[in-house]
Amino acid sequence: MQEIINGYLRSQEFADLAESTRKDYARRIAKRIEPKFGNMPLRAVEDDRARAQFFNWREKVAQESGTREADYSFAILARIVSWAHNLRLVSRNQCERPKRLHRGSRVDIIWQEEDIAALLAAAPPHVALPFVIALETGQRQSDVLHMTWVQYDGVAIRLQQKKTGRRLVVPLTAALRDRLDTVERAGSVICLNSHGKPWTADGFKTSFAAAKAVAIEQGAKNIATLTFHDTRGTAVVNMAIAGCTVPEIASITRHSLKDAETILETHYLGRDHRLGESAISKVDKHARKLARVNGAVNSSKAV
Repeated sequence: MQEIINGYLRSQEFADLAESTRKDYARRIAKRIEPKFGNMPLRAVEDDRARAQFFNWREKVAQESGTREADYSFAILARIVSWAHNLRLVSRNQCERPKRLHRGSRVDIIWQEEDIAALLAAAPPHVALPFVIALETGQRQSDVLHMTWVQYDGVAIRLQQKKTGRRLVVPLTAALRDRLDTVERAGSVICLNSHGKPWTADGFKTSFAAAKAVAIEQGAKNIATLTFHDTRGTAVVNMAIAGCTVPEIASITRHSLKDAETILETHYLGRDHRLGESAISKVDKHARKLARVNGAVNSSKAV
């Protein structure tokens, strides 16, 4: 099995993954998969009884680290075995078609206005800036932290998403443009840490967690379960509330139209009271306009 693992790590399939994904895979492979299955003979990997061993291992990971981690680790193992099976290095794929253990989902979790205010009140400027950019643009943490001043033309930011490889132009709100225009351009990268250096992923994660902890101590208990990645869904919701269409939202976040519609219809729109308020506001506005029109028509008839 170790030979298969080594081959996968050298493969183009692994190389084509986003850098952050490769790091996650490599870390879990070294920590969980190699110690458990590295010495497993290939004939045992193919054996029907191996399926029970693989799934029992997933159950143990779930007990130790939770179902989300168990599903992710198993997905990496399954990808390695699938790669080997496609090359006929093993005759059977004993990891295929697993059912997920984790039932939860973060797609209906967003940063409410009071949550955002609490985090910004607690966060130092160098932590707050990436957070605000993510809220306003709907981009992932890795893309936000790597944005450069060259990509910003005063109106929009041009970037290539690291996860998808998609190139896009993200127009910025007036509020975000004003904020960026007050930031000192101390380096080529827009978001810098307290030492004036580009953020590392782990460094920002630690600093963001520290800012959250301060906000929680100050009474913002609701943000305990929120993550930086939840800003992406928050941006989708806020754009929908502002009246943006699904294609308009997708053009900024780079969700597919189908995914954007699914997010809005299934997870977000029915769960945010502000959307209902926005809808009624539009109905009232239409009613007032209709009343003016009808009033003008009736007046002309009277004359």
